Amino acid sequence: MVLQVVLFAVIAVAGGAGPAWGGSARSVSLVAGALLIGYGGLLSSAGLLGLRENLTPFPKPRDGSRLVDSGAYRLARHPIYGGLIVASFGWGLFTASPLAVLAALGLGVFFDLKSRREEIWLTAMFPDYPAYRSRTRRLVPWVY
Repeated sequence: MVLQVVLFAVIAVAGGAGPAWGGSARSVSLVAGALLIGYGGLLSSAGLLGLRENLTPFPKPRDGSRLVDSGAYRLARHPIYGGLIVASFGWGLFTASPLAVLAALGLGVFFDLKSRREEIWLTAMFPDYPAYRSRTRRLVPWVY
């Protein structure tokens, strides 16, 4: 959890360091970044809303939870993580910060590993989880 907070802080601060590129590349990255921030925010928000009473700050599911496979969870098994990754990449592009983009990559690796551990617990808790996993992307709908 500490590493996650550190990565978010690095991404946020690096974005404020000033743009590393300009010209037409800056214009394109500004628009692409804004779109990714919006998409990531929507994906994460939909994931949060979809979990309702199952939401916990820890990766291990609560006892008595139910498997959520509708809404954002129909598109990705970990939409909150995926949305945060996408929005972080968006921030790096929006601010034209190579360090923020690199830290977003680190966040992606972190959430990928965290989701793999979480899926061990989900598989143990929910007999239907392997079937759900086989038909649903891990973090980002239609991508990964």
